Amino acid sequence: MSTAQQIRAAIEPAVAPLGLIVEDVTAAPAGKRRLVRVLIESDLGSMGLADGTSIITPVSLDTVAAATRAVDQAIEASDVMGTAPYVLEVSSPGTGRPLTTRDQFRRNVGRVVEVHHDDEVTTGRVVEVDRADPARVTLDVPATKQTGAARTVVTLGAAVRGHVQVEFKPVPAPHGPSHSEEDN
Repeated sequence: MSTAQQIRAAIEPAVAPLGLIVEDVTAAPAGKRRLVRVLIESDLGSMGLADGTSIITPVSLDTVAAATRAVDQAIEASDVMGTAPYVLEVSSPGTGRPLTTRDQFRRNVGRVVEVHHDDEVTTGRVVEVDRADPARVTLDVPATKQTGAARTVVTLGAAVRGHVQVEFKPVPAPHGPSHSEEDN
């Protein structure tokens, strides 16, 4: 088992009570120390969402701070790093991280994404991740000079990946209720 896998096994139980999951762990040499990067996300299973359209509030800075404390304590208690010094970075994935799974698309309902699929690229606002068929993501595609606005469905698969597009204008009102870790 790699160091990153050992760290993941040690920290997953520590972040679960915070309503979080571990998205990814990396451990790499950084001079005389090791750099441990942990990406966390909201645990959709603990939110009790009954639909695929409600907006999920991103992980807050306060939640990241609490997760950092919990992760650091778990690493220290597990002795997975031994006596080697390390630098710990805990964050959420951010907009640069590719979206490849249903849950990653689900967390981005209400946001504009660029999706690469079936040798095409589609840019639109995620409006639903189908609960009956979790591989279906519905996008509202805005009008262009050549085409009118449309609603399209992308089927997730091995070749599908998306990227969140940064918006500098206000996001339209959500289609459903907003959910955040404070709602639990």
